[in-house]
Amino acid sequence: MKSLSLLGSTGSIGTQTLDVLRALSASGHSPWQVSVLAAHSNTQLLEAQAREFRPRAVALFEPAAAEDFRHRTRDLGIPVLSGMEGLCEAAAWEEADLTLNAVVGMVGLRPTLAAIAAGKTVALANKETLVAGGALVTAAAREKGVAILPVDSEHSAIFQCLRGNDLAQVKRLLLTASGGPFFGKTRAELGAVTPAQALRHPNWSMGAKVTIDSATMMNKGLEVMEARWLFDVPVDKIQVVVHRESIVHSMVEYNDGAVMAQLGTPDMRLPIQYALTYPARLPGPVGELDLFGLGQLSFAPPDTEAFPCLAIAQEALRRGGLAPAAVNGANEQAVAAFLGGRIGFLEIPELCSGALGLDVAPAEEGLSLEAVLEADRAARAYVDTQLIGR
Repeated sequence: MKSLSLLGSTGSIGTQTLDVLRALSASGHSPWQVSVLAAHSNTQLLEAQAREFRPRAVALFEPAAAEDFRHRTRDLGIPVLSGMEGLCEAAAWEEADLTLNAVVGMVGLRPTLAAIAAGKTVALANKETLVAGGALVTAAAREKGVAILPVDSEHSAIFQCLRGNDLAQVKRLLLTASGGPFFGKTRAELGAVTPAQALRHPNWSMGAKVTIDSATMMNKGLEVMEARWLFDVPVDKIQVVVHRESIVHSMVEYNDGAVMAQLGTPDMRLPIQYALTYPARLPGPVGELDLFGLGQLSFAPPDTEAFPCLAIAQEALRRGGLAPAAVNGANEQAVAAFLGGRIGFLEIPELCSGALGLDVAPAEEGLSLEAVLEADRAARAYVDTQLIGR
């Protein structure tokens, strides 16, 4: 029996992870027990999860939510951790064999580093960990001999296509993108987009922030940054391909021209399960891919004029240093402002581009956790300054 620490258990990836555990258990293949469940503030759902999975501890990022959880679950006697310290303790839980980090945003960076420092295998669904702190995280993982298993569908696909092959023989990585709900729209047509429209993703069921990032294509820019660190490939060897059907999850092209692809139904439970059971492939809750029912698969280049966030993220990666952390922080703040009705859809890339111009980009050798967090803070402060009076 293996032990899992699940961070972000009440979010989209977290709830689907628990679906995978239920399915594995029902099929008699589950080697997992849940040691820790961690959430931001959703005490009601976390209580239901705790009563079902009986973890050794829970963690809530919001202290008031942690106190509420204590009152609601006095009969369970489960220790309740809180704040960033509690989240990091959950990530590094002594009994855990694997920490799956599915929290959203920069809040996930410190817990990832805590898990690595404790020698835990990390299944990573928190983009910001590698976007903002890629050099720090990968260096720490190398030093500790810790494996980082990708949970994002695109990076899981690349991970699978690389198995048994030499990374030195890779010509490029081909990251597929759905194009979001506004594929084919011109920049002028995007001016009046509402949050409700942007939250209607055609293929995937995701949290609000990730869904907005998909609509702006910043999500794909962040994934380019992740791929650079996960697979040690420079930005110019990572190409984004719009694939509306979300059946080909990503591809790897080798020097001889061969292209290997991973296909599957657009269901996040598939890459989640692969991270949990790697290197084994076990029966799970995802349905079979019906090739005869697919019809046509299409591929197109991204439109960076209508969706400039992708190019902004790529430029941040080229500049290196703290530029990715600044762009990521500005994007998080801008997306929150858009969802709150304070800015328009097209102002998201404008604010991210402005943050790219901040003076926060030293050489990567000079990176530290404190510097990354300060770049994030400065970018958020920049966005807040631009929003004064709105």
